[in-house]
Amino acid sequence: MTTAAPRKPIIKVVAASLIGTTIEWYDFFLYGSAAALVFNKLFFPSVDPLTGTLLAFTTYAIGFLARPLGGVVFGHFGDKIGRKKLLVFALVLMGGATFAMGLLPTYATIGVAAPLLLTLLRLVQGFALGGEWGGAVLIVSEHGDAKRRGFWASWPQAGVPLGNLLATAVLAVLAAVQTDEAFLAWGWRVPFLLSGLLVVIGLWIRLTVSESPVFLEAQRKAELRKSPVAEKAPIVTLLRLHWREVLIAMGARMGENVSYYVITAFILVYLTGPLGLSKSYGLNAVLIASVIHFISIPLWGALSDRVGRRAVYLFGAVGVGVWIFLFFTLLDTKSFGAIVLATSVGLLLHGAMYGPQAAFFSELFGTRVRYSGASVGYQLASIVAGALAPLIATALLKSYGSTVPVALYVGFACLLSVVAVVVAKETRGVSLEKNTDEAAEVSA
Repeated sequence: MTTAAPRKPIIKVVAASLIGTTIEWYDFFLYGSAAALVFNKLFFPSVDPLTGTLLAFTTYAIGFLARPLGGVVFGHFGDKIGRKKLLVFALVLMGGATFAMGLLPTYATIGVAAPLLLTLLRLVQGFALGGEWGGAVLIVSEHGDAKRRGFWASWPQAGVPLGNLLATAVLAVLAAVQTDEAFLAWGWRVPFLLSGLLVVIGLWIRLTVSESPVFLEAQRKAELRKSPVAEKAPIVTLLRLHWREVLIAMGARMGENVSYYVITAFILVYLTGPLGLSKSYGLNAVLIASVIHFISIPLWGALSDRVGRRAVYLFGAVGVGVWIFLFFTLLDTKSFGAIVLATSVGLLLHGAMYGPQAAFFSELFGTRVRYSGASVGYQLASIVAGALAPLIATALLKSYGSTVPVALYVGFACLLSVVAVVVAKETRGVSLEKNTDEAAEVSA
């Protein structure tokens, strides 16, 4: 069993990971909100509004296609040379792409080149994020102790709602103080350009973190053994010996990932389109709900340290699968209070999946393939889950004129997560110092 880590070092590592992931997700989510609100008008202006939104969400989805590639590349080098170096590179890459988006000319200026450049930068964003998540959760998991791993590892996860909160807050402020014309003309660029400053802050903090002690010990032992297995590319070992764990991670991600993007991104389409409400309704509702989400994620992670990863994860998957039907019923009231309630409860239940997820996925894999395994399982699911969720939801709404098919779609994704978690073994308490190429042994 890993001994308890000193409190001050683990808090420093957690803080650095949280700030870094917040900035990364700020950049990534900013694109999703902009796709729903402005990109359909500025980069795809020659089509009807809903079709323009579909095209904007298509470029949004393309970013997810690059995430598994980022997971493989970053995972390979992260398992070979360490977690820290890759985390720094991911932050620079993501921030640079987002800053460049703020400088892009629109369709009215350069024609078809505008959406093409936008798509290219979105691919860079996806590649960077594909490597960020695995490294951020692992460097915390491997610094911490087994007894409180669910709690500590959940903090990088909390960077997701915090990043979304930051992105939504900036857009909400701009929407409140600007006219629609000014926002479309130049206001939308401000949050993208702000990314440059955030990256500088994030780098300053992230560079102070030490490398994972678990990785350094595994690297030392591998060098002493000069084992042929240690020479193999981590992805080869992963797919040969840990394919079952990769499938479990992918399945567990389905309901969590689909529901999140329907609740936070598709909601903007539905409220401003068919319901005819101001964009401030959706932005402010997501803003409030993201605060609740941020607070709940570490609490769910801590609960998983007491009752197990599977129990908490299953509660979240079942809860979201049921709530999604009430979610749309509440939105249809057009009441701001009901919309806030729908979004807040949805993200609260989502947190029950996302809170223990970092520790759960980290504990599925051995040290030499942990970065690759966690990243690949997490990011491969993103292609068919989060990447397509806003696109599928918008297409279903356009085809059927009803949100019932959208709710059924989310419910089915949650069912897949339930199945994956049910067939998985409980991982709470497993030692991350395990460095074999066999499947991780779990505590009884």
